[in-house]
Amino acid sequence: MASGNIPMHPDGLDPDSMDRPVFRATIRPNQSLSPDGFRNVMIACGLVSLVTSIVCIQAGFWPVAGFFGLDMLALYAALKASFRRGHSFEEVMITPVEVMLARVSHRGERREWRFNPLWTKLTKVEDEEYGLQTLTLVSRREYVVVARDASPTDREEIAEELGRALARVKKGF
Repeated sequence: MASGNIPMHPDGLDPDSMDRPVFRATIRPNQSLSPDGFRNVMIACGLVSLVTSIVCIQAGFWPVAGFFGLDMLALYAALKASFRRGHSFEEVMITPVEVMLARVSHRGERREWRFNPLWTKLTKVEDEEYGLQTLTLVSRREYVVVARDASPTDREEIAEELGRALARVKKGF
């Protein structure tokens, strides 16, 4: 006792365990196209546009070639924007004393929400045909959507794990 090292907190709780995460996850958007896939799609669409443009020019419909070029430019811009947005992510962490959700955009902007786990619940909006559509953390009057860019099946897995972690924290281990 003289050394100051108390083997256990008087209440039976370990103060160091209060900040230890019960649940931690990083949720990234679902991207179905890899960089190689992007290149292959652009090459395939470019070849189709080129062949069709040549046929249209030979038939005397030369303005069509310009529109194919604009279509390729629009496709390139849309896919690049999709890749940039793929760098965004959400972090969810549940400890015995707080639920923390951080959303980081593709530009690096970070927004955080912190809740008391005892007052936090998980709400779901499900569709029979498409699965889990929306997963929301609700605490008092604040609603924050979680895993908004995840696929419905991934969202269901996240919902199960979040629900288990919240129940574990509320139970007090």
